[in-house]
Amino acid sequence: MTIPDAVRARDLVGYGRTPPAWEWPDSAQVVVNLVLVYEEGSEYSVMWGDDRNDGWGEYADPGVQPPQRDPGTESHYEYGSRAGVWRLARIFDAFDVPVTVSAAAVALELNPAVAGWMREHDHDLLGHGWRWIEAWTFDREAEGEMIRRAIRTYERVLGAPPEGWNSRSWPSENTRGLLREIGGFLYHSEGSADDVPYYEVVDSEPMLVVPYSKTYNDSRFLMSPGFTSPRDFLDTCVMGLDELLREGEPRRTMMTVAVHARWSGQAGRAAALRMFLEHATSRPGVKFMRRRDIARWWLDTYPPA
Repeated sequence: MTIPDAVRARDLVGYGRTPPAWEWPDSAQVVVNLVLVYEEGSEYSVMWGDDRNDGWGEYADPGVQPPQRDPGTESHYEYGSRAGVWRLARIFDAFDVPVTVSAAAVALELNPAVAGWMREHDHDLLGHGWRWIEAWTFDREAEGEMIRRAIRTYERVLGAPPEGWNSRSWPSENTRGLLREIGGFLYHSEGSADDVPYYEVVDSEPMLVVPYSKTYNDSRFLMSPGFTSPRDFLDTCVMGLDELLREGEPRRTMMTVAVHARWSGQAGRAAALRMFLEHATSRPGVKFMRRRDIARWWLDTYPPA
């Protein structure tokens, strides 16, 4: 059977067997990007006119479904916005580390204090949609309007548009092209194909990808097999960081660690994040950077060929 052209167009080689000797600011061996995912209030709900209610996420039972509201699950999301986000913020503040906030625009609009905390500490924004809904369920025109609406909302509540983008779970096949068409983005994080930034061709032009991670991500508390204990998350992050440091020269890499307000904002899981930061900040060769700073460094230092 002939290999389809669309398959041939995929980049399955990347930087190859012997990657170039990358450099990071301050001669760091591993750059860690902390992502706080904030979606509360923007999830699927009959209150928005949706045909479903988002589930808790940690139970097989999807919960109460339309035409009724699901007050129990709503309160789970409200925990993230009322308590969880501030527990995580206190931990980040205590370590004085830069954070990237992957926030749905509506979630920030519904809790302006989170946007205020971001401005106060100069944390950057990773666009995460107008609402926390699935891009691939919309046609191109509707998805494009959602992205534009999100940008307008970010500009209103934060004072600036996002410089990067990451859809809920997965992008649609139109997302990258829409980001190129709308413009203003330094990068996107819709791919997870490497340990360092890379370029992919979008509409015949190179576009930077700052890869996201579903490995060092507390969403694995929702999966089977996945994390059953906060120590699973801690061990995965610590072992991953230590292995990246062990690889040493010339394999300088980045590591994305992502936590959600309603999940890792729970005290037991927040403790695992705190322990990881205690470990990571004690290791020489580790540097914490915002996502936009990673993108700018890569674009300036390693521009597309």
